Amino acid sequence: MSNTPIISARGLTKSFLSGDRRIEVLRGVDLEVAAGESVSIRGESGSGKSTLLNLLSGLDAPDTGTLAWAGAPVEADRRAAFLGIVFQSFYLIPEIDALANVLMASRIIQVPGAAERARAKELIARVGLQERATHLPAQLSGGERQRVAVARALMNSPKLILADEPTGNLDEHTGDAVIDLLLGLCRETGTALVLVTHNAAHAAKCARGLRLRDGRFV
Repeated sequence: MSNTPIISARGLTKSFLSGDRRIEVLRGVDLEVAAGESVSIRGESGSGKSTLLNLLSGLDAPDTGTLAWAGAPVEADRRAAFLGIVFQSFYLIPEIDALANVLMASRIIQVPGAAERARAKELIARVGLQERATHLPAQLSGGERQRVAVARALMNSPKLILADEPTGNLDEHTGDAVIDLLLGLCRETGTALVLVTHNAAHAAKCARGLRLRDGRFV
């Protein structure tokens, strides 16, 4: 296995204009995540957690600092194959069923063939939704929708999963089950995980825990 980190950030800063004020959200963040490692990030609201994930995913660019994916520059056309994202609000397409939502991740890269359809069915089964594969998102519970989102994030066999408060819209019992599922699947597939969460118990299940305060790790 290569010793090159799956993701490496150095000195990331990010600020935003609010009226005539510039608010510093990140003030020099360093982060390395090894292949297959699980890392939790906790912090108060406004500490910069979601902003950091946006930078790590390449969805936004830092004001200063450097970021590398597996030792290579961040490139938008690599994102769909390199990483998967699990959001708090699911972001499933309401007009298509659970299986098609999982398969949609593959469509970003290529026209899905038999192998991709088989993998989507396998992932739906792995997250316990084989009997719900043809249901629309509106016909699924919150926990079931987040399971679909986990399967979608893993569809392209990514090196890294970024999860932003994935249990924020779920009750405690369902949230625990989703976290256990996510961590278990990442372990089985050797996928690195960066989990942003307010939940101390969920954070403790990761191999390493970090706290973000006032835009810096403490």
